[in-house]
Amino acid sequence: MRKKRISWVGIGIMVILGVLVVRLVQIQLIDTESFSSHEINLIEASVKQRSQILTLDDGRGKFYDRNGDALAHEEVPTLVLFPFLKSMSWPSGKIAAIVGVSEQKLMSEIEAAKEPFPLKDNDGLPLTLTAEQTKSVNALKIPGVFAVREKFYTKDTPAAQLIGSTIKYSSLKEKRYPEREISNDTRVGYNGLQNTFDEFLLSDGESQLVFHVDAKSGPLFGVDVKYVEPANPLYPVKVITTIDKSIQEEAERIVDAHGIKKGGIVLLNIETSEVLAMVSRPAFLKSDPSGEGSINYMLRQQTPGSVFKTVTAAAAIDYGLEAQQRTFDCNQGIDGNRPAQRKLGQLTFKDSFAQSCNKTIAEVGQEMAKTHPDYLEQYAEKLGLIGLSGWNGEVYHSPVTQLFKEESGQIWNQKNADQQKKDMRMVAKSAIGQQDVQVSPLAIANMMATIARGGEKRMVKAVSKVEFSNGASVFQFPDKTIGGESLAPYTAMKMQELLRTVVSSEQGTGHSLATLPYEVAGKTGTAQTNLETKKLNKWFAGYFPYKNPRYALVTVSLDTNENTENVVPLFADLVQAIYTKNHPAGNMTQ
Repeated sequence: MRKKRISWVGIGIMVILGVLVVRLVQIQLIDTESFSSHEINLIEASVKQRSQILTLDDGRGKFYDRNGDALAHEEVPTLVLFPFLKSMSWPSGKIAAIVGVSEQKLMSEIEAAKEPFPLKDNDGLPLTLTAEQTKSVNALKIPGVFAVREKFYTKDTPAAQLIGSTIKYSSLKEKRYPEREISNDTRVGYNGLQNTFDEFLLSDGESQLVFHVDAKSGPLFGVDVKYVEPANPLYPVKVITTIDKSIQEEAERIVDAHGIKKGGIVLLNIETSEVLAMVSRPAFLKSDPSGEGSINYMLRQQTPGSVFKTVTAAAAIDYGLEAQQRTFDCNQGIDGNRPAQRKLGQLTFKDSFAQSCNKTIAEVGQEMAKTHPDYLEQYAEKLGLIGLSGWNGEVYHSPVTQLFKEESGQIWNQKNADQQKKDMRMVAKSAIGQQDVQVSPLAIANMMATIARGGEKRMVKAVSKVEFSNGASVFQFPDKTIGGESLAPYTAMKMQELLRTVVSSEQGTGHSLATLPYEVAGKTGTAQTNLETKKLNKWFAGYFPYKNPRYALVTVSLDTNENTENVVPLFADLVQAIYTKNHPAGNMTQ
């Protein structure tokens, strides 16, 4: 009996040992890079456990504005200190004197440290060193004391929704790069340009200061700190956007000063069709990367209201209805059965456009629809409102659409479009930008740029090129036109005149912009988005200077109400800010 018990105990021990051996093989040989349901990289974890590491650069590509200024990060020359200094004798007083802090602060920070760290200033930010301070610190050659350039991601990113955000690779529900070996801790693009250009931006390795330690965090191989960097010196890449950082930051300040809760602005360079600034509100919150603040409303479909009258007016010019010397009863609503909210009297077509008379545009729209039922779609396409406005094409034989989740415009409800085109009530509402008309603020801005250019439609770029870290070109995005029919130069010229009357006419809805240092042409718009809650979209879209167009600008407040101010003052402040930037000495020449 005793021998039997011993045998069973022996078998049990052998089974346990066998299980342990299998588990050891799994840990050491099989699942070393993807252990457990959490997919832990055991090799990386082991290195971290016996090392003190300070990452100077995570290796992911970075974003820059058109002038080379960093957008989502800062590269700061700072002082890095290692914890093992607390057990060493070193000239701490000299270092403190060089960087301009007290020796007591320096030593107290080191005493509290468990990992290498950049010394902070009184505001809690990494202490910034001058070139002379950097040289003096490194000249002392003290182990564990380094003056280095470290890259920090900024708290607030200009054009945050356009640039986008990142998440850890392990957070992806589906693996994006099945053929590549990517650490679960590697950050990948989640939305915005971070997502669009993710394959370019992926880290090729981190730049680190590494110090090997024993179990008690003491030196394992002396006090030798190693600098480790990616094997490929061409990485990380630089994505050069078309954004002007100074204008972008000023635009964000002005938008917030006007209390825009939902909405924003789009500013385009007319000559190059590039995005100079794009602001979307609500603001992006890093603490809620998937919240409403992550949505770029400047790329989403919105009800345009009267800014869409620009499309109907362009068609009326070509059909000869704009030049007729007749007047319209602008005391009536669009159906003619009830009075208008704003009684404007008898107006010509030109004055009707300047004062945004719904009755005139609706009546002219109905007349054209009777003989040309597709005219709204045709002219919306000529002005670039249908289809994507953002740059799209092939990059190294792969399709690329620069602007993340940009939505195309629509004129009719696709389920019953044919019926709507025959219903004159639906035609009237669509002609003034209501009913089912939906276009993005970006598309409206591009429409204004198209008119200002004389009818030429171009794709809008947010990124001009991608570069290697040494400045060599990876890919340069060429200027591209938008296909399909274009507005005739004569029609574009007449539309320029109509848009100018909105501001130059004393009764024009944009007349308050007449005193700006730049002459403005444009169109106001107020769209009903919900009859029950009385929600409105308030717009002003235009371009400037009128005689030498350089900028197309859209300002919009979405899902607001009658009690909030219109966006004309916002437009005015942005125009003034751009003028001030271009004429710092106060030169009034346009």
